[in-house]
Amino acid sequence: MTTQKSHAPVIDIGINTAERQAIADGLSALLADSYTLYLMTHNFHWNVTGPQFNSLHLMFMGQYTEQWNALDLIAERIRALGHPAPGTYKEFVKLASIKEVDGVPKWTDMIRHLVSAQEATARTARKLFPVVDAANDQPTADLLAQRLEVHEKTAWMLRSLLED
Repeated sequence: MTTQKSHAPVIDIGINTAERQAIADGLSALLADSYTLYLMTHNFHWNVTGPQFNSLHLMFMGQYTEQWNALDLIAERIRALGHPAPGTYKEFVKLASIKEVDGVPKWTDMIRHLVSAQEATARTARKLFPVVDAANDQPTADLLAQRLEVHEKTAWMLRSLLED
């Protein structure tokens, strides 16, 4: 009796296997940072108090909603490159450069944590550019540029809240 092995179709998009793996690995780290940032922002939305409550509550909602939508774009790009997207807390904790915040900080500390997390996510995206450029991977470069624009702008806006 002969058994047939099922083989996944060969991916031939002009990016070799090693480059696709390196890009998927970098995007997995970006997905982990993005998810951790999303969760932090949503947590702060739920738990913010103080004189800035209403404006921060609404601002955090806008930010976590944007971040939630970006998660799918990043994960789908990983899948388009032929790799599984990480999708568990265990994987995200291992891959993320952002550490979770314990307890419920004051609103000013929430802002500081979010600035740090936005900047960390931007750094994670930025360090993938050399790999993406070498592979001539324009769709991933475009995704990274879009994410960088959002994270850098959001970090600036959050930092502005801490100025006198």
